[in-house]
Amino acid sequence: MKELIGAYIIWYRDILRFWHDKTRMIGAVTFPLLFLVVFGSGLSARMGTFAPGVDFTRFMFPGVIGMTVLMTSFSAGVGVVWDREFGFLKEVLVAPISRVTVALGKALGSATIAMVQGVVILLFAPLLGIKLSAGTVLELLALMFLLAISMGSMGILLATRIRSMEAFQAVMQMLLFPMVFLSGVFFAVAELPGWMSLLVKVNPATYGVTPLRQVMLGDMAGAFNIEVLGRVMSIWDSVSVMAVFGAAMILLAMWSFGHQE
Repeated sequence: MKELIGAYIIWYRDILRFWHDKTRMIGAVTFPLLFLVVFGSGLSARMGTFAPGVDFTRFMFPGVIGMTVLMTSFSAGVGVVWDREFGFLKEVLVAPISRVTVALGKALGSATIAMVQGVVILLFAPLLGIKLSAGTVLELLALMFLLAISMGSMGILLATRIRSMEAFQAVMQMLLFPMVFLSGVFFAVAELPGWMSLLVKVNPATYGVTPLRQVMLGDMAGAFNIEVLGRVMSIWDSVSVMAVFGAAMILLAMWSFGHQE
């Protein structure tokens, strides 16, 4: 029970910090919407339709949700580095709870914040002519959580190995933007050049973005499926890959957090 309360307090602190930082809240929603407005309005007519009934804006919308969740959760490591530099992390690590609990609370906090921002973007679906049933929304929420907890744990893992804010931000940008742009957010992953197709397939974020598009677009998403080793990846295939990756990141983040100095 003590460990659960400890994880809850760490989670609740991150939620409060996000809630009281209005600039962060507005910026986190404005950035993905800017992509939708600029790319959707500026390129949709030129790009034409990707599949029957799917223009560029509708194609990009699930990807933008995935991008929002990915970027928000991955940046959870910033809070860890910040807490270390200002001494708060040292106080947490000497508290009568395990360090694994601290890591779990941080991962859940980042996942919750990422999902909130993803849901805000999801609310714009009717404006794009995308109709979602209650069942579809629940599936999307589950997929967003899987992506968020996986990438949040990866960010925390990196933060436990990096000591300065400047170094973490440099590493985060070096990893984050390639993951976003090579995950199929802005383009279909089929029929890519060989070298680029390989990068897309080894990118874990691809298996978080692709099922979001498959669920949201339904039968229309068939043209955007990814093929790995001659197998067309179904939703469950992508979920399995993401679940294995997420489990590995969570376990490594907990282990690394437990070996903090």
